[in-house]
Amino acid sequence: MIIVEIFVKSLLIILALPAGYLLMCTIAAYLFKKEVTNDKRLLNIGVLIPAHNEEEGIVHTIEGVLACDYPRNKLKIFIIADNCTDSTAEKARNAGALVFERFDNINRGKGQALDWFLKNSLDIYHNTNIITIIDADVSPDRNYLREISASLSNPKIQVVQAFNSVSNPDAGWRPGLSDAAFNIFCHLRMAGSARLAGTAVLKGNGMAFKTELLKQYGWPCHSVVEDMEFTLHLLVDGITVSYNPDAIIRSEMVTSGKSATSQRSRWEGGRFMLVRKMTLPLLKLFAATGQTRYLYALAELATPPLSLLVMLFSLATAGALMLLDGAWLMLASSFWLILVFYVISGQIQRGAPLSTWLYLAAAPLYILWKIPIYVGMILKKKSSTWIRTERESKKDQKNLS
Repeated sequence: MIIVEIFVKSLLIILALPAGYLLMCTIAAYLFKKEVTNDKRLLNIGVLIPAHNEEEGIVHTIEGVLACDYPRNKLKIFIIADNCTDSTAEKARNAGALVFERFDNINRGKGQALDWFLKNSLDIYHNTNIITIIDADVSPDRNYLREISASLSNPKIQVVQAFNSVSNPDAGWRPGLSDAAFNIFCHLRMAGSARLAGTAVLKGNGMAFKTELLKQYGWPCHSVVEDMEFTLHLLVDGITVSYNPDAIIRSEMVTSGKSATSQRSRWEGGRFMLVRKMTLPLLKLFAATGQTRYLYALAELATPPLSLLVMLFSLATAGALMLLDGAWLMLASSFWLILVFYVISGQIQRGAPLSTWLYLAAAPLYILWKIPIYVGMILKKKSSTWIRTERESKKDQKNLS
């Protein structure tokens, strides 16, 4: 029993670290202010879209970019048709995009495709001032390109991340909860990290860079979480990521358990891999420079996904209720108060609709769904392959046929 008590106390102490970070991040997000510039120029923008078998949605995405409130003569759309076996390339060309087809069955992956384009097509995009990278299934907000241009007109900003939102929050409890989660992870955590550490985190979708930076770096990170890895790569070199909450990109979330499980397993497995890879380098940088932003960056990276954190909080609270009292119970209770403050704040800050608030009631189902995912991540071999998640539109077509 003493050993169990020591374990519970140790778990409570360890969990106090992410709980404390979430509290700091939430407060910092309320204090966040977008960096602005008085420069009203509209820069030349290249919209880069990596696509793998996206024939169903690529035209809609291109049309969405062209519908943005931005001069056509300052806009180019580049499509990387990566290892496509469908008509993605043909449909993209017909929709008005410049298409670059890549066939490489050995070096597969989104990061590899981006690196290939950036290193081999300099003559194509050299006249752009900005390159923004979006997914092949998104709907950009009408002001998306203007906001990106405004951010990168600021001479202090070299990289900016947009706010990723959900385009189908009413399609079921999974997209509804994803909408609530995006309000937290793609806004509150971004704003909080930018305020605390001076840098946000690249999210893979809605990223924008000054072209000169990508000419220098290409896309050097090829893991499943290449976006987060590139964030840390840049931070090590002293380059920070700005966050613009008014540049909005909307993505479709899957509704089926099978598609969502595959998607989450890849993302979260890659994140855990990156924690192992980057913990020591970030600690060394902090020790060498004394700059706390490296500690904040490590805290942002190492904080467990919300569902896993809820599981750990539940385990620690149950142990405290059975074996401990006094200050230990107060510590366990504080975790839940912080968690509620954190989740509610994300919805308040993004002005979540009533439907998103209601879908939060399905959170226990989501937690139960995640348990076998974590078990599978422990038992299964990790993969870095770019696996395309099936879109809702394609499933609808199957159901009609």
